[in-house]
Amino acid sequence: MTTPDIVELRTRRYNGTVISLRKVHSDLMIVRIQPDFPVPAYKPGQYCSLGLGYWEPRTDGCQVETLTPEDLTKVVRRAYSISNSILEADGRLVDAGNANYLEFYIVLVRENADGRVPAFTPRLFALKEGDRINIGEKITGAYTLDPVGPGDTVLFLGTGTGEAPHNSMLCELLRRGHTGRILMASCVRYARDLGYLGTHNRVMKAFPNYTYLPLTTREATVTKKTYIQDVIAGGELEEHLGKRLKPAETHVFLCGNPKMIGVPHRDKQTGEKTYPKPVGVIELLEGRGFQADVSSIKFKGTIHFEEYW
Repeated sequence: MTTPDIVELRTRRYNGTVISLRKVHSDLMIVRIQPDFPVPAYKPGQYCSLGLGYWEPRTDGCQVETLTPEDLTKVVRRAYSISNSILEADGRLVDAGNANYLEFYIVLVRENADGRVPAFTPRLFALKEGDRINIGEKITGAYTLDPVGPGDTVLFLGTGTGEAPHNSMLCELLRRGHTGRILMASCVRYARDLGYLGTHNRVMKAFPNYTYLPLTTREATVTKKTYIQDVIAGGELEEHLGKRLKPAETHVFLCGNPKMIGVPHRDKQTGEKTYPKPVGVIELLEGRGFQADVSSIKFKGTIHFEEYW
């Protein structure tokens, strides 16, 4: 494909500009994209799509990709939850509703175990500030703060970049002057994968009702090696929260690895639930009186989940 062909495709298919790109490390980034159109009104926790052409270069060290000539004119799109850096440099809370950009927290997928070649992130990680991209004009999703009252206890439990929607939700709660306790637990493999750690430490100093609990599974650094399920079952989460978990006044938001979430299977005829193994957070909390949302029967509980992976 010639350079004029690529220029024409970018002009025709792209509608946003990368205005900030911070690589936490080689495989993790926080990126801000400014659309050519006004940022639509949206609720914290929602998502939109990002897209790049197959004609774009890929970062080194990724699974080998084989394309046909027809593929080269197509755009690959992926959905990503909108993130938020919570605090401005001067300590003010980010006013996302008046921002001219959207922020995303994205991990590089170098290869897939099932053989599918990752198409989007290897191209995204080859971009630099000023480059162009496709961004969806529709922002959507039911994973929002709608059910939360001003004095409720709120738990945000996520793995990896599943923290992204929780950052947006946290910022919104703080801007509202939320009076209830808020705890966010982020579970990653290594401490270097805690892309917003410094931000959360600043937020805790500014807002006494907020606690950030960073967890690592492959090294004992910020905490001992542990999983979110472990700190719930062992009582450590309640110790950090400073109070017992009461279903009547607590909302739990789960985003990330489906094994952490543990959505049960429901028999369509009997309604009987079967929990997956290993034990997930939903099973642990439902055993203590919580109830998870059930979209098939439009039931709203106090456990809300977004299956990010």
